[in-house]
Amino acid sequence: MKQLEDILKSTKPIPLKRKTVLNINYSSIWTKDIVNCVLKSFDISNEQFNVLRILRGKKGSPANLQDIQDRMINKMSNTTRLVDKLIAKGYVERFVCEKNRRKVEIFITQDGLKLLKEIDPVLEQTEADITANLSAEEMETLNFLLTKLRS
Repeated sequence: MKQLEDILKSTKPIPLKRKTVLNINYSSIWTKDIVNCVLKSFDISNEQFNVLRILRGKKGSPANLQDIQDRMINKMSNTTRLVDKLIAKGYVERFVCEKNRRKVEIFITQDGLKLLKEIDPVLEQTEADITANLSAEEMETLNFLLTKLRS
């Protein structure tokens, strides 16, 4: 098991608080890179995948840009641009309300749902691979600690 100091090639011990923050950041980037590789084979970004999952979760009900933005994992994402790219790929549809032109409704298409069905088992295996070195109890503890860190 490679220690953070080895990965960063640090010649002296890293103070515990800094090491904790660096380790969280490093691990976040490491997992995101692995997931991005999987999604790249489906010609979709992590952020686009997140939008599709949000829309699937609406179970046929429309979403608006603000709904999607509020549920995004990465709040810095340009939601309008992401939706536009998904529309171009045929995974999402956008309708402007006839009575209120400012109201835009966004739906996932059948092609978008089909894509998620293809991705789901591959991503599930990837998540199992990423977490393979942790027991269920360790994953519960890690989730508890990360939640506690953010509170």
